[in-house]
Amino acid sequence: MFEQKTSPPWYKSRTLLIAAGVVVVLVIGAVVALNVMRSRSKEAHDTEIEEHRQRQAAEAAAAPTATAAPVTQASPGASPGQTPGGAPAAAPARNYWTNFRGPKRDGNYEEKPVLTSWPANGLTAMWKQPVGIGYSSFSVADGRAYTIEQRRGQELVAAYDLNTGRELWTSGWNAEYDASDDTGDGPRSTPTWDQGRLYALGATGELRCIDANTGAIIWGKNILSDNQASNLQWAMAASPLIVDDKVIVLPGGGNNKSVVAYNKLTGAPVWKALSDQQAYVSPMLVELAGRRQIIVVSASRVVGLVPETGALLWSHPWDTSTGINVSQPIIVDKNRFFISSGYAKGAALIEVTGSGQNFTATTIWENVNMKNKFNSSVFYNGYIYGLDEGILTCLDVNTGERKWKGGRYGFGQVLLASGHLIITSDSGDLALVKASPDAYTEVARFSALQGKTWNYPAIADGRLLVRNSNEMAAYDISRK
Repeated sequence: MFEQKTSPPWYKSRTLLIAAGVVVVLVIGAVVALNVMRSRSKEAHDTEIEEHRQRQAAEAAAAPTATAAPVTQASPGASPGQTPGGAPAAAPARNYWTNFRGPKRDGNYEEKPVLTSWPANGLTAMWKQPVGIGYSSFSVADGRAYTIEQRRGQELVAAYDLNTGRELWTSGWNAEYDASDDTGDGPRSTPTWDQGRLYALGATGELRCIDANTGAIIWGKNILSDNQASNLQWAMAASPLIVDDKVIVLPGGGNNKSVVAYNKLTGAPVWKALSDQQAYVSPMLVELAGRRQIIVVSASRVVGLVPETGALLWSHPWDTSTGINVSQPIIVDKNRFFISSGYAKGAALIEVTGSGQNFTATTIWENVNMKNKFNSSVFYNGYIYGLDEGILTCLDVNTGERKWKGGRYGFGQVLLASGHLIITSDSGDLALVKASPDAYTEVARFSALQGKTWNYPAIADGRLLVRNSNEMAAYDISRK
């Protein structure tokens, strides 16, 4: 005999419905409460920045003989290379770190030797202060450090005196990116400096050309709407690239609107190419196989493009199970480059050969010994150094063989300087590690910032700049 199935009594069904309703209400309430807490946290942080900048300006006004550069306001009538009043600016110093991850976008600092013996209790900050939300790094020119921040309902570019940290000007526009997860809010890319102008791309696709001296906006447009493209899951992150008279950006639009070149002075379109969904990798100007070209890593492949026209020179598949590529390729010699991605993808050494308009990209080796997820590796004396899912790793670039693996830095970032690795951990530590294939040797480590730190550090004139969504700081690492 089968047991007879009966429906639960009406009061039990009602109880279950009420319980389910209570759960839904609690979940909605928790989400609302979390959003309120986030809003209050942002409000408090913005207020802290505003009060700090007011005190900073008052101190500067009380000490007019200070060495910081004078504060300037955005002035539509001033041109790059001029003061707001129209007088010629002072002759610029040699500018080195004007791009994301340095002059070649490879994380290699070669301007001058740096200090490779740090005090036991860590370096002393030249200055440290609050900063707006976002994951931008710094570009540096004419004694100023530039970054992109989110403050209240605006994304803005801020200019700071390199030696004092004093805010010199800000230039903003109405835009705000709120992540739906714990990846964080705010702009992602780094402004690019070129001949007295800044090129800044916000998280929602707002591109601005800005006078680097005054903060005046010269031209602007939204690269997503301009190219019928949708934003990425975690927003626009690729830093603009200047090539000759063009600024190259990656909106990721279909119908040959994935990679776009605008005239850098006017914003007029010059050429548009490919139909790839884009990723989170910044375009790079490189030379491979004797050919000057722009290398772009999209969500599914890596390509070489003709700078003058955007024509495709070569293409090589490079996709992950999630379609997420973040790491910059690294040129290792005249024909080969290294590339890596997380999400179990791994790394490869690719060789480009050919001439004229006919080139081919071939895999030399590929393995899972290096999986750069939110970061990029560096190359030194035949070896690749980078974070393999958060653990520092050294690979032989010619074979892909792992030489060592050690030292946990989470989803931090790595730069190379004076034969050493300068590493920011994702918890805000600064570390110095020898760039040697013989063994993992951490020379020094100390807490530099508070909070999650995914931003790339920057180095210019012997000054190491670090930031996250809470604070920013500068350290003098020049060798005396």
